[in-house]
Amino acid sequence: MREYTTRLLPGDSLGIREAAALLRAGELVGIPTETVYGLAANALDGGAVGRIFTAKGRPQDNPLIVHIADWEALPPLVAEVPPLAKKLADAYWPGPLTMIFRKSALIPDEVSAGLSTVAVRMPSHPVARAVIRQAGVPLAAPSANLSGSPSPTLASHVMADMTGRIPAVLDGGECAVGVESTVVDVTKETPCLLRPGGVTPAMLAAVAGGVSINPAVTSRLPEGAVAASPGMKYKHYAPKAHVVLVRGTPEDYAAFVNARRDEPVTAMCFDGEEGALRVPYISYGRRDDPAGQARRVFDVLRRLDEIGAKTVYCACPSEEGVGLAVYNRLLRAAGFEVIDLDR
Repeated sequence: MREYTTRLLPGDSLGIREAAALLRAGELVGIPTETVYGLAANALDGGAVGRIFTAKGRPQDNPLIVHIADWEALPPLVAEVPPLAKKLADAYWPGPLTMIFRKSALIPDEVSAGLSTVAVRMPSHPVARAVIRQAGVPLAAPSANLSGSPSPTLASHVMADMTGRIPAVLDGGECAVGVESTVVDVTKETPCLLRPGGVTPAMLAAVAGGVSINPAVTSRLPEGAVAASPGMKYKHYAPKAHVVLVRGTPEDYAAFVNARRDEPVTAMCFDGEEGALRVPYISYGRRDDPAGQARRVFDVLRRLDEIGAKTVYCACPSEEGVGLAVYNRLLRAAGFEVIDLDR
């Protein structure tokens, strides 16, 4: 892999212009979106897309999401646009929603991991949309982190993971949503949720009249099964620390972690519940504020390594609304290891 002197570009017109020129030349650039920072390449250039997998250390059978800036860019990329997709786009594009379509011949196999489908979204971040327009091509962009580690929500996170691996990172500030986009398959009569995010199942159902949820949202993908969406197949989002989810009341959670205070443990708890703890802790949002948890969860997972945490007992979030997205990310960070104190 080529070694780069990675530059941090400002998210102004000059930085956007320089990033777009790099992308047109087949290079990779870290770009901001409202969800997390993406590692972008020209989605129509299989060679450039292939370098994403090398830079991230990403498995080749994990599909990517194509980012567009305007509705008119969608039809050439897909075999058809179902009426349901137009309704969902009218409601939630631009925004943190990815839809899976049957792909057109324009999409290289490197983007779709050999599948007959392609995932497409229209980000709402103004810098992301500006660089897509300036580059003049759709951009394939998974999260701009080393594969398996917590996703980046700040340009500094991308620099920490990608320095020397890519030529530039475009700084667009902190990501507003904080977890990756909702992914929904619109090739079926009833849309199927493959990855939860800022657009919740209830929001999808309000437009589509109903939505199914793939079992892999809250459980392991069966051995040998094909991942139809990013974030389904592998352990993701994990710090070096050993993370375990703990489901239970605040009182039971505190008693559980306090009973282990003689061990090298850290509590990943909710704001305002720290007072009952007798072990080192770090909080990731209020128990009743899943959107706030989503904005902070990846930053907190990264900070666990900064403070040298070894074993982390994480208070389990709700599985309702945006909480399902937070639970999905933490479940994978924990390698599906959950202790249920309610049983």
